[in-house]
Amino acid sequence: MPGPTGNGAVTRSTLRRQIADALRDEVLAGRLKPGQEFTVKEIAEQYGVSATPVREALVDLSAQGLLDADHHRGFRVHEYSPDDYRGMVEARGLVTDGMFRSLADGRADLVDGPRLAAALAGVRRRGEEAQRAAIAGDLTVLIGYDLRYWRELSALFGNPYLSDFLHRLRVQSWVCTVQHLRRLSDLRGTLWSGHTELVDALARRDAEAARGCVAAYNAHSLALIERLTGG
Repeated sequence: MPGPTGNGAVTRSTLRRQIADALRDEVLAGRLKPGQEFTVKEIAEQYGVSATPVREALVDLSAQGLLDADHHRGFRVHEYSPDDYRGMVEARGLVTDGMFRSLADGRADLVDGPRLAAALAGVRRRGEEAQRAAIAGDLTVLIGYDLRYWRELSALFGNPYLSDFLHRLRVQSWVCTVQHLRRLSDLRGTLWSGHTELVDALARRDAEAARGCVAAYNAHSLALIERLTGG
């Protein structure tokens, strides 16, 4: 019989993560809508797996704030309000401001050399793809690259706790806004596309310019959600 680190446990853990990722993508794609209810059994049948990894995946997503658990009725997609979004944007701003302050103070793990140049080049490529998708109005592609962009960018500052927290905030932000954005027939010219400008400012170690990029992004995001929700 395998121990807790045996193949059975590894397989279940991997399946749990795959189901959680798949359901998160369903929410981000707008196929699982805010307030929509479902049970462990329904999801297990949909994916053709046992109930245990499904239940674990749903509990994980509940802990991330994407689902609400009702012990009698199952789970439902969390419904975020415009006030929730304003709080997310404020929290994102506090995290990134702390990162940029560490850059200005010379405390960040952004060190000169080939490793930094390669890391920034990778982040910039992700930013270029996100920027192209934003300009084209391709929301699905934008979300994927945008999440990778911010995850890799925040990792450069050497604090995995801040990086994980920012990633969670960014996922929640997209879940909050995607329901409104997907109602628009044409998103061209609507979405923020300053990814490369921000990474270039960081490459120059220009913390003030980086803050300016994020401030413009936050103002754009708030104005957009206000317009889409009527305030």
